[in-house]
Amino acid sequence: MRALLRPARQETYEKVFRTVHTGLVTNVLLTIACAPLLAALAIVRDPLASWPFFAALSSLCAPALTGAFRCFAELGEGSAAVFRPFWDGYRRAAGRSLIVWAAGAAAVSVLAVDAVAVARTAWGPALVPFFATAAALVVAAVVATLALLAEQRDGSVRLRDLVRPCLYLVARRWYLAAANVAVLGLAVAVILLKPVIGVLLLCSPLLYLVWATTRFVLAPVLPSGTAART
Repeated sequence: MRALLRPARQETYEKVFRTVHTGLVTNVLLTIACAPLLAALAIVRDPLASWPFFAALSSLCAPALTGAFRCFAELGEGSAAVFRPFWDGYRRAAGRSLIVWAAGAAAVSVLAVDAVAVARTAWGPALVPFFATAAALVVAAVVATLALLAEQRDGSVRLRDLVRPCLYLVARRWYLAAANVAVLGLAVAVILLKPVIGVLLLCSPLLYLVWATTRFVLAPVLPSGTAART
């Protein structure tokens, strides 16, 4: 009982405060970086009817996610800085993250259109699970590539040399990839239903869970010294 009632150490309070501070500030930075997309979602009544427009506009999320993942990595290293890591991750990986996101968005769009088309046929329902699984794999691979880009300190590694191991490791640990896709779907659902709560409160915790799981999946290809902390 005395051990339970004993006050926590100062380091514990500092770690909790640092974690909460990083999460809240990261949410604000994500909101600013994705402001055009959030404004469009607030204005358009039926986003599904304009899905090509939103698929293109969603590319703003790519560098924002790399910035958030960089903040999470710095938090794991004991740093309380948020703005500098976010900007570094955003700036350094902006071009390549946009390419990865655009390719992933195009692939998911094609798979979704094909799934809708074949679902109307007599034998179509049997193929819908295939399209859903392929789309989930693409989403998980894109997120894994963005997490790996956030760990890169320079742009010397070719993009395809990052994408290939991500595809292999995501497929190898598909159950963790499926969990990540489910968490991302929950994050999107919360943001669409409760924008203020989703963007300002729950976005960072859910993204941190996705990042931590992805980092575990990518442990074999993380930069030296990083995998040891995963």
